[in-house]
Parts: sequence; structure tokens; C-alpha cells
Amino acid sequence: MLGGKQCYSRLMRSNPRLDDSVEAGASKLTLKARKQEFVRDAIWTAAIDLFAEKGFGETTVDDIVDAAGTSRRTFFRYFESKRDLVAQPIESYGALLTKAIESCPAAAPAAKLFRHVVLEVAQRTVSDSRMRKVMAIAAKQPAVREAQLSRIAEVQDRVAVAFARRCEDKLTAHVLASLTLSALSLTYRVWFSKGKKDLASAARQVFSELAQAICEE
Repeated sequence: MLGGKQCYSRLMRSNPRLDDSVEAGASKLTLKARKQEFVRDAIWTAAIDLFAEKGFGETTVDDIVDAAGTSRRTFFRYFESKRDLVAQPIESYGALLTKAIESCPAAAPAAKLFRHVVLEVAQRTVSDSRMRKVMAIAAKQPAVREAQLSRIAEVQDRVAVAFARRCEDKLTAHVLASLTLSALSLTYRVWFSKGKKDLASAARQVFSELAQAICEE
């Protein structure tokens, strides 16, 4: 009896046109996905530029679709609301954190893992000009900050799961997840408010303050 892969191979050999049809379908699917990503990105970019220029509350969905060259119907195909749109980077943030956790050497102790993740993610987010713009908007506009904070609980759970794969104790994983998000938030704040050119120095300042705060006398 033939296995699934063998059956598929035999079917393709006996019907070359079917093979071409499958490849064409995959190509069409990829093209469609790329087009959707392009439209979504155009809407998001237009919105962020408007939020920076006019403010979150003052910008309407009509303003966004006009700037993006699309329609309200298309907007709501990708986003539930302005609030949903401005919170989208948080999903990417969670993926970035998970990747940073996985990239740290397996033998690294918890303290080193924590520092690695904070520095890695901070550097990557700040190197993205659009992410810097989003952070600047959130720092000045409470409504944007609140929208993003509404997704942080989901990110923290996701990060705790990633840390749990590296730690035997689940409590340690949750502590690391909470500390990592807090340290990153403070690092960005120090970097923005004090105009530090080197983000690593801002992170080191946060590490130092954190160590002093939790150090037993």
C-alpha cells in the first residue's frame, strides 16, 4: 500500500498538467498574500503618519483610507478599528521577544538570558524607523498607549511560555516575562526622554537601577 507522499508523486507523474496546476495555484496564492500584505502595510503606514501629524483622536478612518488610496471597506477587512490598528505592532513585538529568547545560548543562566533578551529586542525595535515613530506617538498620546497596553497581557503570556521552555520553574518564567517587558518599557523611556544615542547605555542604566531596587540590604 502506497503512503501519502508516494501516491502524490505517482499522481503527479501520471498527470503533468496537474503538477503545473498545483504550482500555478501556489504561485497565485503567494501573489494574493503579498498583495494583502502590501495593502495592509499601506494602511498602517498612512495611519501612523497621520497619528504623528494630527493626533490619534483627530484622525478619522476616512483620513486614513484617503491617505492610503483605499476604501473604508478595505480598511475594515484588515482592522477592526483605529484602536486595533495602532495595537498591531504589539503582535510583532511578541514574536520578536520569543525569537530573542530562543536565540540565547541554552546554557545561559536566567540573569544572562534576561539581559540578552532586553538588549536584543531593544536594539531591533529602535533600528526600525517606523517602530521608533510608533513609540514616539505612544509616548505623547495616551489613547495610543492605552490601545497597546490592552494587548500586553497576551504578549506577557506568550513570552512566559517561551521562557518556560528554558526554565524548570514556571514561576521563574513568569517573573522573567514580567521583568523583561518592564525593563524594555523603561529602557525606551530613558532613551527617549534623555536623548541617549546609545540604547545599550540606557538599558545598562535600567539594569543597574533594577539591581539596586531588588538587592537585599
